[in-house]
Amino acid sequence: MLLHLTVALTWNHQLPTSSFPVTATVCSLSKKGHRLLSSLDAATGDTTTSHRLIQKFVASSSKSVALNALSHLLSSDIHHYSSLALPMYERITEAPWFNWNPKLVSTVIASLENQGRFNAAETLILESSQRLASRERDLALFNCHLIDSYSKYGSKRGVFDSYARLKKLLSGFSSSQCSSLNRQAFESMINGLCMLDLPCDAEEMMEQMRAEGFNPSDFEFRSVVLGYGRLGLFSEMRRVLYRMESSGYNLDTISSNIVLSSYGAHGELSQMVSWIQKMKDSNVPFSIRTYNSVLNSCPTIMSLLQEPKFIPLSIEELIEKLQRDEALLVKELIIGGSSVLVENLKWGSSEARLDLHGMHLGTAYVLMLQWMEELKTRFEAGNTVIPAEIKVVCGLGKHSNVMGKSPVKALVSEMMVRLRSPMRIGRKNDIGCFVGRGKAVRDWLFLVHHSDSNLI
Repeated sequence: MLLHLTVALTWNHQLPTSSFPVTATVCSLSKKGHRLLSSLDAATGDTTTSHRLIQKFVASSSKSVALNALSHLLSSDIHHYSSLALPMYERITEAPWFNWNPKLVSTVIASLENQGRFNAAETLILESSQRLASRERDLALFNCHLIDSYSKYGSKRGVFDSYARLKKLLSGFSSSQCSSLNRQAFESMINGLCMLDLPCDAEEMMEQMRAEGFNPSDFEFRSVVLGYGRLGLFSEMRRVLYRMESSGYNLDTISSNIVLSSYGAHGELSQMVSWIQKMKDSNVPFSIRTYNSVLNSCPTIMSLLQEPKFIPLSIEELIEKLQRDEALLVKELIIGGSSVLVENLKWGSSEARLDLHGMHLGTAYVLMLQWMEELKTRFEAGNTVIPAEIKVVCGLGKHSNVMGKSPVKALVSEMMVRLRSPMRIGRKNDIGCFVGRGKAVRDWLFLVHHSDSNLI
């Protein structure tokens, strides 16, 4: 199991929503990992005790738990934790289940340099290079991983040093060996430059890429689009988007989410409204990340969610609370985003299930309001089957900042209580769900729909 440290620009995997991290993503921590950190806090300043605790922890932990804790140490902004990443990594390498992994070691190296521990970082680079000396292709890919890791920690020196080693290595390859590796080198470097807030340099490298016979892929274009967007250089962002479309890449959901994230991070809500409308006009489908990007950028919604006991419990009430641009954004999102609800709402005679996994708090909130409206519409039409059971799946908080504490579950619970819903937290395998009998939920929704505001 690899660390969950992929960030920002690995477009086939993740897309940022309302912020643009340049360091590794902070992962949720297991309960056992939390106990370790508490023990390490108590041992602050006592290196011997800290190392003994780490050794005992790794020896008694599974692969996933140990790597989860290491990931947290690597991504922590607290020096006391990040300084212990190397000792933990060294203990992990001694575990019987450990397999050497270039992505993992490159992250450790970048973390060490970020702490100013240049000699330790250089030692790991030398050891890794020696390990891969007889496998030149793997050595080249290792340097690509280093570029990716250094860029996430904002290390220009690390990125450019790794690229220099990579180019020197590739110069000794035959043309048949070099083609795919050269493309990978360009991809890593363009991505890295954008992560370092050097999109202009990245765009120049795209031209160099063309000169060497490689057409930039949508990955490189999107990297540069986000690089300019992160800096608020929106005219440049739109120019590169135009170049991207001119090169044969159609506007799609991923590219649109990048644009929405960029505008949202700089509070450009009116531009977001225009872009949402453009997506609808171009038949570009919305995604959960579209919702996340838009709603995370709405300050009133984010403020309301700080006090779930007072949030509006219908779409109409919510829109009344919002400022003009926020209200327009939510309206456009709801009108164009019904497919997102439908995709996450499974309906059958035995069960209807709304799955909120992957949704940020604002998205879960708005989709819950849409869900109630959708169920009312289906039941009132009278031509749909009434499922025996209806579920809202919130999860157990495994991916929350504090493992086991799900903000989404807490939000849904508050909404269910205020609306006097018959749905309750499930038992056994359903403790991450709210469950109710289909007919009881139908009757409740009719009651909510036809009653006055005193109900809530």
